[in-house]
Amino acid sequence: MSDRLASVFEAQRDRLHAVARRVLGSQTDAEDVVQEAWLRLSRQDEAAIENLEGWLTTVVGRLSLDVLRSRRARPEAAYEEVVVTVASPEEDAELADSVGLALLVVLESLGPSERLAFVLHDLFAVPFEEIGRILGKSTAAAKMLASRARRKVRTPSPPTGSSQHEVVQAFLTAARDGDFEQLLKLLDPEVRLTVDTPDGVVVVLGATNVAAGARIGAAAGGRAVLVGGLPGVVAWREDGTPMSVVAFTVVDGRIVSIASVADPVKLASMELPEPPGTVGGGR
Repeated sequence: MSDRLASVFEAQRDRLHAVARRVLGSQTDAEDVVQEAWLRLSRQDEAAIENLEGWLTTVVGRLSLDVLRSRRARPEAAYEEVVVTVASPEEDAELADSVGLALLVVLESLGPSERLAFVLHDLFAVPFEEIGRILGKSTAAAKMLASRARRKVRTPSPPTGSSQHEVVQAFLTAARDGDFEQLLKLLDPEVRLTVDTPDGVVVVLGATNVAAGARIGAAAGGRAVLVGGLPGVVAWREDGTPMSVVAFTVVDGRIVSIASVADPVKLASMELPEPPGTVGGGR
């Protein structure tokens, strides 16, 4: 590889990583994609690349698209990098900046092509003509995909941390009390509940279905945490073993996504806080 190619790649590395991170929602996958782009660039003839920055964006976009499509066969991948930290008053303010993470969760409802088109155009200003080439579609089709994704995402203005916590707490209380009408008020009509169980991932769609089967109220006595930057809760069994980790995405005062991990194997791999009352587990 020539020094010029290496220099341009290094200058573009942060941007390429940001694109992959936004599209994929995974630090590890983004790093893998950027590394693969580097390897592919190293095998290219410099003279054959007319627009190096565009070439790199295309490669990263197509590699990211492949990863998104492969996830359809293994949805549990979404939980491989869950970071759980105890929520504190100081961190409430930081939740106002977590709209990017919240958006990533909402993006899970999009198809791979919609997600790529939306992220590349709306977040990174990649022209539709270039997006069309990445997707193997026309410019008009790329515009349509991004427009459809935009309607689904409905990007909100950043809510305050306290308002998110209030919505989540209200939902947990309503689930515990079996208040079906209140649950419907707090849930977005197209809410998506994903539960990672020992037997696989279960997905429930729609406010009526989520409210009718709400059993997350058991977590109401747990500890408030941040899950990947999102407001959440950890619940434990009576013997002190973790029962579940739940993360909520709140948009415009309603819950649009709930992600729950109840698989003991995956819970055991997480660094969770101690249950309330445990020695050394106080906030």
